[in-house]
Amino acid sequence: MLRARWSVLLLRVVLVLAALWLGVLAVLSIPGELADEAPPFRIAAQAVLTIAIVAVLVVIVCIWRLLTLVQRDRIFSEASMRWVDVIVWALAGGWAVFAGGAAVLVGVIYFTPSLRDPGIPMVLFGLVVLSALPALLMLVMRGLLRQAIDDRAELEEVI
Repeated sequence: MLRARWSVLLLRVVLVLAALWLGVLAVLSIPGELADEAPPFRIAAQAVLTIAIVAVLVVIVCIWRLLTLVQRDRIFSEASMRWVDVIVWALAGGWAVFAGGAAVLVGVIYFTPSLRDPGIPMVLFGLVVLSALPALLMLVMRGLLRQAIDDRAELEEVI
């Protein structure tokens, strides 16, 4: 039990640090990096990146709530399913916005002869594929949680 408490505490510290880092990124770093860009590109890039950051912040809040359920020994309940569902939807929405923004950027690169370089599209493709993994993993984990909830309910009926 002591190890679980330390794990939850450590994870919460990391979640706070990640949220602070994302806040600094969204408020200071991204606008500063995009300040020299043309207004249409700057606004579109900032919107896409901000939506993706907000999606990750939603995931952080949901993980925090799930950790509270772990501490209260209620993780195998319907309440946890709601938070996992929000995580899946936030990751899927963030991924869709990021993938759409990447597709538009690849299109601009492809149709602008002076920008045609396969490097950036290949990196974006890799990032889009890799960023789909957390949402897909959460879908699998959601199925495992559903099975554990059902098994626990069945076990409680027997007892």
